[in-house]
Parts: sequence; structure tokens; C-alpha cells
Amino acid sequence: MKTAFVTGGSRGIGLAIVKELGRAGFRVALMATREEEHYPESSRQLKESGVDYLWLTGDISSSSDRERVVTEAFKEFGRIDVLVNNAGVAPKLRADLLTMTEESYDYVMDTNTKANMFITQRVAREMTAQEPVDGRKGIIINISSCSAEVSSVNRGEYCISKAGISMLTLLYADRLAGEGILVYEVRPGVIRTDMTKKVEEKYSGLIGQGLFPIARWGTPEDVARAVRAFASGDFPYTTGSYIDVDGGFHIKRL
Repeated sequence: MKTAFVTGGSRGIGLAIVKELGRAGFRVALMATREEEHYPESSRQLKESGVDYLWLTGDISSSSDRERVVTEAFKEFGRIDVLVNNAGVAPKLRADLLTMTEESYDYVMDTNTKANMFITQRVAREMTAQEPVDGRKGIIINISSCSAEVSSVNRGEYCISKAGISMLTLLYADRLAGEGILVYEVRPGVIRTDMTKKVEEKYSGLIGQGLFPIARWGTPEDVARAVRAFASGDFPYTTGSYIDVDGGFHIKRL
């Protein structure tokens, strides 16, 4: 059975990804900030979906926690076929670019970008030593955002962090192609999650005004389906590529 490791897998987009990969036949190790007992609804959904999962707890921004959970995942599964870098945070307080604090910048970058860089490095080292399955040793999928290219001056640190993930996708795709490891990126747009609750009225208004060609909120399941497609291995001559899951928001229109 193929295995997957999903960071930030306890709720929202991450939980949807865990369920989708589980339904696709993967055993899934998910990393969350707290123990399973703190997420009873997520636990219920996973069990009802019949997902074969391993719940791992740690702070993705901590190098020691990353090392521990990756070691536990490999010890339990023996290999990781798919790594999904989903964990991410928004600024605790939206602030104009001219007043944004270094503390906020470090908080967002440490979780969204630095952690992505080094957990990928750790897992990729193990992947390179694995025996190939279906002609490859592994697949890495980064969840970034339309904010990798769209400016939001009241959350600049978030935009920078997601742009950094896009470059990490390219860098690791370049470095790992010769090792038999493919790297992809999924860029969600406006997705209905806990992160967007505070601006729900704003985004609902923009949807109503026709900003998005597909005039609805995106769902975590929309993102999860894109992840499953990349995880399937059905794109063997593709790496460093991304897919927008944004209702067509990326389309420039007159």
C-alpha cells in the first residue's frame, strides 16, 4: 500500500486531503499541532471515511518536532510515497505593509516557508534511498496560494511566504527530477475554511460582483481533488508545475 504524509492535516484543506488520499488507497500520516482528542469532529470524519491514518503531533516550525514526526512516519510506514506540504498560517493581525512587524513576518515565514523547505529536505533524503514504485521514488506536493502572485498589502508576509513556496517547488523539482522524485504545487484561491472566516463577508461580496468566473466559494474538497490527481502519478513527464484551484480567478479579463 502506498503511503502519504500530510502536514496540517487536522482540519480544513489538510483534513480534506487526508480523506481524499485515504479514499484513493493511501495510508496517511497526518501532522497536527495538537493531539487527536482535541479534534473530535476530524477524528470522527476520518474513522467514518475508513481512512488508515497515523496521527502525529508537533509544531511544524520546530526543527526538532519535524525530525521527530518524520522519523515516526518512516518507522511506521517504512517509506513515504507522497509528501503534501499543507500546513500554513495567516498573520495573527492583518496590518499595512508599512506597519507590519518583524515578529509577524517571522511567525508566518517560519511556518509557511522555512518549515516547508526543511521538512521537504528531510523527507526527500529518505525518498532518494527508497526503491522506485511505478518508476519513481516519490511525489511532493506543495499547497501554496493565489497569494503567491496576487498582492495583498495588508498581509504582505503571507504573500511573500506563498511566493517562497512557489520557488521551493521549482528548486526541488529541479534538484530531485534526476532522483526519480516529482514535485508539484497547488494554488488555492478563496476557499471556505477557518482562515477565511474573518473575511467571509468581503469575499462573498466579491463573488457576487463576478470577480471569479466560477461564481462560488471554493471548498477544501476542491483542493483535495487536485492533490489526489498529482499524487496518482498520472503526470510522469511533468514536474515543477502548478494548478490553480481558484474558480478561474487567475484569468486576466477585460
